[in-house]
Amino acid sequence: MSRSRELLETLVGFDTTSRESNLQLIEYVRDYLAGFGVASELVYNAQRSKANLFASIGPVELPGIVLSGHTDVVPVDGQPWTLPPFTLTERDGKLFGRGTADMKGYIACVLALVPALVKAPLRLPVHIALSYDEEVGCLGVRSLLAVLEQRPVKPMLCIIGEPTELKPVLGHKGKLAMRCDVQGQACHSAYAPSGVNAIEHAAELIGELGRIGQRLRARQDPRFDPPFSTVQTGMINGGKALNIVPADCRFDFEVRALPSMDPGEVAEELQAYALQRVLPRMQAVSTQSSIRFTELSAYPGLVTDERSQAAQLIAAFCGSRNSGTVAFGTEGGLFDAAGIPTVVCGPGSMDQGHKPDEFVSLEQLDGCDAMLQRLLGFITT
Repeated sequence: MSRSRELLETLVGFDTTSRESNLQLIEYVRDYLAGFGVASELVYNAQRSKANLFASIGPVELPGIVLSGHTDVVPVDGQPWTLPPFTLTERDGKLFGRGTADMKGYIACVLALVPALVKAPLRLPVHIALSYDEEVGCLGVRSLLAVLEQRPVKPMLCIIGEPTELKPVLGHKGKLAMRCDVQGQACHSAYAPSGVNAIEHAAELIGELGRIGQRLRARQDPRFDPPFSTVQTGMINGGKALNIVPADCRFDFEVRALPSMDPGEVAEELQAYALQRVLPRMQAVSTQSSIRFTELSAYPGLVTDERSQAAQLIAAFCGSRNSGTVAFGTEGGLFDAAGIPTVVCGPGSMDQGHKPDEFVSLEQLDGCDAMLQRLLGFITT
């Protein structure tokens, strides 16, 4: 049994679904690192129910490399798992369990490297960064980055270990998630013109979102799939009964924007349409009518120049210069915005992430160990 596999078995055993605390896992990692003489810094949330972890090995006065991963996983509720999600199961060269691909497999490989890092004569430091609540909007890592931004020396590279089948990824889209609350006026449906139908006005706004999304197709970047920014409405709720004009309706929508675009442009355009075109008609019937927009979450896109030092380093560690982009988002854009050049590369595939019977192959885990060994060779004197 490899050390990475052994550590992954332990990590999967912690239920770190985003709605739960991640402290058991974080405290396990803190104690594991302390066993090798490595101190950890914990950055807690306001309730002290979750924490980020940051630890450094080597000469911290010099720029180094951050190995970064998120500790939370998506829920298993309602998914037809045939294997226990929080117990590691090995079958046919695959390791099954929630988070094996996204992204505890990578974290296990990083932790397995620690004994070698501690013994090696490092000319550059390695930093281990673990975050919480990535799956619900990259929330936790922000407080960690706020701490790191105060440090005098910034790392030269951050490797986000999301599952890319160990292929170097230099870009992904940014995301903005918004909620729109439409407040109308209820009345008996027989007298519908006397009320303000919140569902119908919300539908008008959703239709406008669709038109905005169609226009965005004209701005394309062939490096991404799809090659344009997208808009979609994912949730809607409203109404009490068919014979009552609904007084309220709520819908959530998201924008996944090319790195060259600010997703806030879509929200601003929709808000202007709501205030100028929709709300006046609603308030002509009832002055109590309103339309409110609330940001749910947001993170920036990532685009790292393929000629940059960061791109050259990850190509050397992976043994491949065939870099690409991914459709899903990561914490990479936030690291990059904090002035830390960032790439994405990790074991497993997102084709298995977030699904029942999630898995990472032993081959991918071994490949990640090999990648990190090449990184160790680069930073060793």
